[in-house]
Amino acid sequence: MNPLFRMKNVLYCLLMLVFSGSSPAQEPANTNASPRAREVLRYMQQLEGRKDNRVLSGQFLNFGEPCNLRLVEQIHERTGKWPAIAGVDYADFPHGGITTKGPNQAAIAWWKSGGLVSLSAHMYNPANPAGGGLRDKGVGMDSLLKEGTETHQRWMKQLDEIAVGLQELESAGVVTLWRPFHEMNGGWFWWGAKDPEAFKRVWHHMFDYYTRVKKLNNLLWVYGPNKGPATADYYPGDTFADVLGIDAYTDFVDTETIRGFADLAKIRKPIGFSEYGPHASSNPPGDFDYRRLIAGFKKDFPRVTFFMSWNSNWSLATNQFTRELMADEWVVDREELPKFK
Repeated sequence: MNPLFRMKNVLYCLLMLVFSGSSPAQEPANTNASPRAREVLRYMQQLEGRKDNRVLSGQFLNFGEPCNLRLVEQIHERTGKWPAIAGVDYADFPHGGITTKGPNQAAIAWWKSGGLVSLSAHMYNPANPAGGGLRDKGVGMDSLLKEGTETHQRWMKQLDEIAVGLQELESAGVVTLWRPFHEMNGGWFWWGAKDPEAFKRVWHHMFDYYTRVKKLNNLLWVYGPNKGPATADYYPGDTFADVLGIDAYTDFVDTETIRGFADLAKIRKPIGFSEYGPHASSNPPGDFDYRRLIAGFKKDFPRVTFFMSWNSNWSLATNQFTRELMADEWVVDREELPKFK
């Protein structure tokens, strides 16, 4: 190759990198991540630099055993398209614990159909002997790590319960966007609004236990605070997270309403809306114009590479103009995903 041509080509690539806002591909947080997990992460890392087909559409399905694919089927009936990502959660609210069967059945079926999978867990409070306690107050995060205590024993039991589900997904070949401790900067869950350093110690403990001890190599780790203050304060570090998300329940997709995104976006990882719901979390309307979501991304949040609409009256199956959203040139549906090998 002509040296001058080679130099021009290198300069062109650097300029494209600068002006696209994208960052070079980074290694997974888990250095033993599977080839398929690495492939999914590389795909997500390059979305930001695209002109179109750059925002993965997503829909949360449900919690626990009621979890199934009916909601994405309804979206397909309304829009003619399948979301790129389906979300599930291991919470067993009726029994105050963890359940994996229903969520895993839906996740495996979705992956086999060509979609991506996001997984969260509304974990029960290990400091509560009765189980449940999702919204308990006064929990010391460091108490989870004090060996020889009942709290630590319950914490390890919960980690093992979740690991059984994660191992089943790994055996099925499912790359999992694993989002633990979501909305940790808010005070409504037992793990929320704690000392950031104590929170990071618990995150690191889970990460090390799952990657080093359980050898779960199918996970991409998602750090997901809520909109508002301190969105980056709890970030566990580049070697403990792969993807960033922000949770936001609002009709107004702008920087005035969705505060804290800019602080989070300074971290050079793929970033998106890990939960989105129109109006408010206590009063979803079901008549939202979903074109406003993608318009807000284009105007105020151009780094966004995915979104996950929550279920019930927040969903893509319930609200308005979802066909137009899914048809937008920025939005990626399931059929537009690569075939991850």
